[in-house]
Amino acid sequence: MESRLTKQTLQRLKVPKNPSQKFLYHLLEEQYQLFNSQEAINEDLPDPLGIARQFKSDKVALFCALFAYGNVQSILRFLNSCNLNALENLQSCDSVLCTSKVYRFQNNAEIQRFFEALLGLESLQEIFLQGYRSDSIFGGIRSLQNAIYARIEEVTEGLKFLLGVVDSSSPLKRWNLFLRWMVRKDCVDLGKWEKVKTSDLLLPLDTHTFRIARRLGLLKRKTYDFKAVLEITTKLKEFDAKDPVKYDFALYRIGQLGLIE
Repeated sequence: MESRLTKQTLQRLKVPKNPSQKFLYHLLEEQYQLFNSQEAINEDLPDPLGIARQFKSDKVALFCALFAYGNVQSILRFLNSCNLNALENLQSCDSVLCTSKVYRFQNNAEIQRFFEALLGLESLQEIFLQGYRSDSIFGGIRSLQNAIYARIEEVTEGLKFLLGVVDSSSPLKRWNLFLRWMVRKDCVDLGKWEKVKTSDLLLPLDTHTFRIARRLGLLKRKTYDFKAVLEITTKLKEFDAKDPVKYDFALYRIGQLGLIE
């Protein structure tokens, strides 16, 4: 039986100022093994993936991933207020979709429009593959974004923030997070999509992983943007060329919990 991780059981990590490649490899592998556990997501260490894991639908997973911005407790309160069973069962929701009337930059009407757009799509994976086959991950994300935008009559600023714009300098963190969940399969990630290579995935860079990556010397770029995503993903391929993004969840937890000074 896996032991349950808590904030109290996790130890702070001692890292030299300029860690060697060998040190980094052993650190990354050790932390990956530590956090590669279903017990790494629990009441003490919550994560939106814990909600997505309760459903079979990749549409529910995308809904959870795109709203995964802000304080994790706020994210979970919002997601738990939503009727995700309707999305799971592909049922239009005529009643209140979410009891939370607003989530940060999206109001109830915008949330409903996004929900209905997702309902109207066929296979998310097939839509993604249309762009992925010609332009890798970047093209796949663009293909999904375009398909969703095409089903929304009034595209507001709130929806633009939620869905993002692929042809920009944005790190596309939430889209890359969704793809990590869908493509990778281990004790944490869901691995529902089998036609996308793990070696093509890009790190879902957020402020926590950005800071920790710079502290560890995995990232030299000082700007939090898409170029930083490419740089750190390329660096992580030196440690695992076939699955560089496997280290993401551990790096995120290390940064989130302040395990390295």
